[in-house]
Amino acid sequence: MINQHDIIETVKMIGEHHLDVRTITMGISLLDCVSPSKEETAKRVYEKVVRNANDLVATGEKIAKMYGIPIVNKRVSVTPVSLVGSSSGGYLEIARALDKAAKEIGIDFIGGYSALVQKGATKQENDFLDTIPEALATTEKVCSSVNLASTRAGINMDVCGKVGRLIKETAYLTRDRESIGCAKFVAFANAVEDNPFMAGAFHGVGEADKVINVGVSGPGVVKTALERIGDADLGTVCETIKKTAFKVTRVGQLVAQKASEMLNANFGIVDLSLAPTPVVGDSVAHILEEIGLEQVGACGTTACLALLNDAVKKGGIMASSHVGGLSGAFIPVSEDIGMINAVNSGALSLNKLEAMTAVCSVGLDMIAIPGDTSAEVISALIADEAAIGVVNNKTTAVRVIPAYGKKVGDSVEFGGLLGQAPIMDISTVSPARFINRGGRIAAPVHANKN
Repeated sequence: MINQHDIIETVKMIGEHHLDVRTITMGISLLDCVSPSKEETAKRVYEKVVRNANDLVATGEKIAKMYGIPIVNKRVSVTPVSLVGSSSGGYLEIARALDKAAKEIGIDFIGGYSALVQKGATKQENDFLDTIPEALATTEKVCSSVNLASTRAGINMDVCGKVGRLIKETAYLTRDRESIGCAKFVAFANAVEDNPFMAGAFHGVGEADKVINVGVSGPGVVKTALERIGDADLGTVCETIKKTAFKVTRVGQLVAQKASEMLNANFGIVDLSLAPTPVVGDSVAHILEEIGLEQVGACGTTACLALLNDAVKKGGIMASSHVGGLSGAFIPVSEDIGMINAVNSGALSLNKLEAMTAVCSVGLDMIAIPGDTSAEVISALIADEAAIGVVNNKTTAVRVIPAYGKKVGDSVEFGGLLGQAPIMDISTVSPARFINRGGRIAAPVHANKN
């Protein structure tokens, strides 16, 4: 039962500590939009997205007003476009139809310009991959992802090598906008089908026709709860995070159920992810510092993050009938003021961030690097991160921005939720021979579980 104290505490979480529903994301299947014609497929895609999600923004605003809970983003994810457009080849036409639909219904982003090529890629999928830079450069709201590795399949190094080149091309094509196209692209290992967060969201083929997934975030709430316990031992720290995560997830469950009912959609999952913003008081880095680090990047950072991620998951699982997505803690650089400060002070390096990705929710997220970084280095960075995901049977990802014309010491400014990213140093020692071998890195032995 929820008592008066719980209600008052939740109101404080919202008003003082930046608790919000970060996103309501409607997943829409586009499998019934497939046709041999580019124009007809694009037309069907546009019409289905608008028809199903036309009330998404208004519904989110109604729920926010009804419960007094801020709902920051309203988004849509769709069936991977590499599948939808394979019969017609009209991938770019679909991208433009998605962008037009997103603008029509007033959502923030639409995800699913995606391909699942972890074991191999067809000719059609390779053709699709080649369109990603142009799609991201010529649309505003379309987000793209490629799943190029999994624990069961290993790592598709042919695609990994290609993705490095695609990221470089995207950076160049959007060079007049701080290479922002790269901020709308993610390379995955073990991508999940019910992720509500951009840029990596897509509507999996195992999902129903129309699904609501909700992402809840509350780094400020967790930090405030830890401030109250002072120098208590780590067992108390874990219990405090678990109890807080439980309360936060209950908010997400309430919103997800109501949104599903109002939009006549299936209730998918609640994703409890401590997803930061550039706003002061909404930082995952500051939680880790409250646990006891002088600054993120210090020795002990990975251990603190592992503790946080596990406690968040344990608390959330008890609070919702369907917890999923990427639940845990995100560690994007540009979107977290504490991470930005740690990079600028020299406390946090790319190597330390990579170690942290072994225990966080996703991986190397919103990392800006010098614009002259080679495609092979970017591909190798992605391969390293994919290896962490494959071996540890977890989702990992890379969203990296080789900012055109920028060098270490500079920064890029995206504004809004994407924030500001300092250009981080990255090793330029060449992995080109390794990347150019191509082929596939086999799945680890523990993948053989059948």
